[in-house]
Amino acid sequence: MAGEATREAVYAQPEWLRGVPTDRRLPDGARVVATGCGTSFHAAMTLGTAIQALEAVLRPPDADLLVLVSHEADTPLTLEAAQAFAGPKWLVTGNPNGPIAELCDEVIATTPEIEKSWCHTASYTSAVATLAALRGEDVGWLPDAVTEALADPWPASEHERWLVAGAGRDEPTALEAVLKLREGTFVAAEAHHTEQLLHGHLAAVDERVRCFVLEGEGRAAERAHDAVAALEVLRCDVTLLPTRHPVVDIVRFHLLVLDVAAVRGVDPDLIRRDDERWERARSVYP
Repeated sequence: MAGEATREAVYAQPEWLRGVPTDRRLPDGARVVATGCGTSFHAAMTLGTAIQALEAVLRPPDADLLVLVSHEADTPLTLEAAQAFAGPKWLVTGNPNGPIAELCDEVIATTPEIEKSWCHTASYTSAVATLAALRGEDVGWLPDAVTEALADPWPASEHERWLVAGAGRDEPTALEAVLKLREGTFVAAEAHHTEQLLHGHLAAVDERVRCFVLEGEGRAAERAHDAVAALEVLRCDVTLLPTRHPVVDIVRFHLLVLDVAAVRGVDPDLIRRDDERWERARSVYP
């Protein structure tokens, strides 16, 4: 059945989150930088200071500790980033036996198994919760909050263009939401920092775009409300999403991917790995 593996992972999230490790902490006072690629980079961003793995290869960060995030511990550029960094390295992963693990001083396994769907959901939220625990954050409330989010989906639509905006702590969620929509439903989705959206990007937005704005707090929330008002003037279908935590806020986008994929008749599990054209495109790079 199309999407079965993705659906299984989405609804397994409360259980997986209850099992994330909470017994380790980052060293006090250490300058910590996180890195990764794709979904893992978005998870890395939630730690605080993050650099994309290719950038970490080009310019290894000036840090006391590098935290590498890789679902299967074998992402080629993340492996290169580990090799390029001379200092201590910790790995956050679903596979403690991958090649990146061999280069690391600490390996933190985040999930009970490797996620079967290529459209990673539970492995993302488990990594984000693990990173929060490494900072000393209480993550015990997250499974119940995710259970609540799973009971509150947005209606799917047939829009071909989608937009998600967020700032501060919510920017990684905006980026990850858009990646899930692109991977799992093949729509033209775009992520924007809330303030950047208001500085020129609106020119390419109109009523054909389905929009979500992550609210945030303080000044970020004020600008989120400004963005919503502007999108409403453009007659967009726009939703303002009050935000609680990156683990919780992404979950309704996971549900949206399942429902939009069903509307479009596509399989989110494979992210087009069953299509010869896209497989040929992937074959030209490691």
